[in-house]
Amino acid sequence: MATPFRIGVDENGLGSRLGPLVVTAVLARADGDGERALSRRLPRSLRSSLDDSKRLVSHADVRLGEAWARELVMPEATTPGELFERLSLEGVTALKKPCPEHASAQCWNAEREAFEAPAVLLRRVARHRGLLRAKGVEIIAVKSSVVCTDALNRARRAGRNRFVSDLHAMESLVLALRKTAGADVRAVCGKVGGMAEYSRFFGPLGGWLHNILEEGQAKSSYRFPGVGELSFVRDADASDPLVMLASLVGKYVRELFMARIASHYPARDDEPRPSGYHDPVTARFVARTALVRKRSKMPHGCFERARDEIGPLRTATPAED
Repeated sequence: MATPFRIGVDENGLGSRLGPLVVTAVLARADGDGERALSRRLPRSLRSSLDDSKRLVSHADVRLGEAWARELVMPEATTPGELFERLSLEGVTALKKPCPEHASAQCWNAEREAFEAPAVLLRRVARHRGLLRAKGVEIIAVKSSVVCTDALNRARRAGRNRFVSDLHAMESLVLALRKTAGADVRAVCGKVGGMAEYSRFFGPLGGWLHNILEEGQAKSSYRFPGVGELSFVRDADASDPLVMLASLVGKYVRELFMARIASHYPARDDEPRPSGYHDPVTARFVARTALVRKRSKMPHGCFERARDEIGPLRTATPAED
């Protein structure tokens, strides 16, 4: 009998210059009708709220991601910080623990934060969640794992590039949501870089016996007794509705942190907010803040990522979100 529990996992910020890598997972219970709904293209009535996140949200406007996060995680939340605390896999206390005291405000000052999604958008995603439920797909839980810039840099110095960090966060999320489900799950994750063979890079799942079901550039799948089936699928964020949801929520979480980083440093009112990726606005932000960061003794490892060299994971050029 097929497992009724499905998980969709995706990352945001894998290829960025600044800000965290955010990996998000969505757990759902799907009956027979739900499985069919998840295997087909969603109807037009849903695609205005649930589709490839690159089509629906942008760096400058993640209100749809916020709306889904609030609907799925904590509708009663009054602040983004309260919402993130409920959404976070690690918890704010654990994430802040390694931060140097004088650098903590760069990522954790939430004084000026407020929700931006309008009521009409909140009502729309609530209605669309109801449509998914009517089709046999009940969302149970959503969690995000945040890997900060310093953690990525420390992992890199230890020989684990950002692709390995991404994979390990995905594994941790699947294990956590498997515990929530209380039964084996079927998880679909976005492909990690150009990887085809994952077994030798597993971290949290590294000690688990598993069977290799298939390995290729389009899809790699593994069966873990006591966990379920874990697949890494190319372009999953454009085809799997649960991965789409994970990507939408993850974009909101990443932009929450990028907004904190940007607002930590003085700027003109007309200065556009940096995306954190390798673009001219971000490059100007890095240059403009250099003296302030030096004077405040901001550790460079907490601000900017070291560039990964081409490693064994990059058997093909990845599409970096």
